[in-house]
Amino acid sequence: MRTASGDDCQEQGVHEEDHEEVFPFVPAPEDGTRWTAPTDVEQQLYRLTRTGNAYAYLRTLAIEGVYYPVRLDEARAAGEDEFPMLTVPLGDGRVAAQVYTAGLLPRTHPHLVYEYATLGALAGILPGDVDILAVNAATPCEEYFSTDDDERETWLDLHHELFEPDGLGDRVVTRRTGAPPPGPLLHGLACGAHLCFQNGDAWNTPHWHGSGYRGEVGRIAAGWGVHGRDDWRSTQERLLGLEVSPWHWDFVLDARLALALAPGGRGGHVDPQRWRALVEAELRARARENGVPADDPEFADMIADLRTLVGEVLRYEARFRADGLLPPDGFVRTIAAWDIGRGSNMARWGRGARYATEAETLAALERASKAARDAYGSWEEFSAGYVLGRCLHFDEERFGSWYTEVLDAHRALTGDPESPWRTVPFTDEPG
Repeated sequence: MRTASGDDCQEQGVHEEDHEEVFPFVPAPEDGTRWTAPTDVEQQLYRLTRTGNAYAYLRTLAIEGVYYPVRLDEARAAGEDEFPMLTVPLGDGRVAAQVYTAGLLPRTHPHLVYEYATLGALAGILPGDVDILAVNAATPCEEYFSTDDDERETWLDLHHELFEPDGLGDRVVTRRTGAPPPGPLLHGLACGAHLCFQNGDAWNTPHWHGSGYRGEVGRIAAGWGVHGRDDWRSTQERLLGLEVSPWHWDFVLDARLALALAPGGRGGHVDPQRWRALVEAELRARARENGVPADDPEFADMIADLRTLVGEVLRYEARFRADGLLPPDGFVRTIAAWDIGRGSNMARWGRGARYATEAETLAALERASKAARDAYGSWEEFSAGYVLGRCLHFDEERFGSWYTEVLDAHRALTGDPESPWRTVPFTDEPG
């Protein structure tokens, strides 16, 4: 199915093959066969369709929200208060609208996108000429609803009762179907698990819809200043090149590692004064090489800041050990994971905003995998590096929500049996 002009993608500098996976099509299981749904949400909806409990089905939709299809060119042209939607005329003169839950969304399409809506928002934006709402059509958990005023009022009531704006985050969501097989791609997806947990997104799907097309465009515009394909490519490259985080974080950690590996070193337990002295000596050596005067005020401030950073790192690591994020003798070798983890997600966000082709997204995810394996030896080490980077960036030693939220993510990801960190080997498997 072709839903928009090929010129639309060419204007963005995106060139990719068309394909026919526009709407989900999942055959019903044979008699007596249990359907393996993509996620727990679809499994619950499947159970409710089999018991005929349409009201409970709606309650689930009110909690989770739905996605509806839109032509990409119309989505790009829509104003803030405009909500175009693809509808389907039926043979009897009625009109239907199709919506889907997240686990059933198909492979991302070059000319069609999916927008997210709560059930309450859907009651207001659904076109007035729509007679039938088809939920998860052509799947084993399909259900159909009228769209008259009374029905829409029910949707609004359920939305006000059940929907929580922050209620979908802080959870491990793993797709049981449609995920890539073990390998660099799956490993690269797992590198983004911190943010997937925080946002409540399935960590193992490369065919990204996220918070819907409009939501993904807004996410990387507001958070990253990414407003188009060139911005995305530049940001993606900097993240995977470990160039977004300040260089001096790893400079300081490298100095400790040099002391730890020197004859007589004791792992990560180095004397803080020796560590500070080496940081300063290395900085002064760099300054001489670059012709920076030793009495330059800005250079003196930098030395003071980096000597202070040594103490900050030590205090964070002490807290990490107390909270089980590091083992009793553990320390952080590099904060590379802070860029790699965000780079894994940026690959998907760029796809959701249609700034990246499918091939570019998959390649970026595999690069994230290699970068992580080059820098770390386990998911626990990777996570500690990510947490320290986040704390250095945001927390300012308050040990507030910037720390506690990601600590919760670490504990869930290292404990949940469906977590990527329990199911995806960090290092390459032998053979």
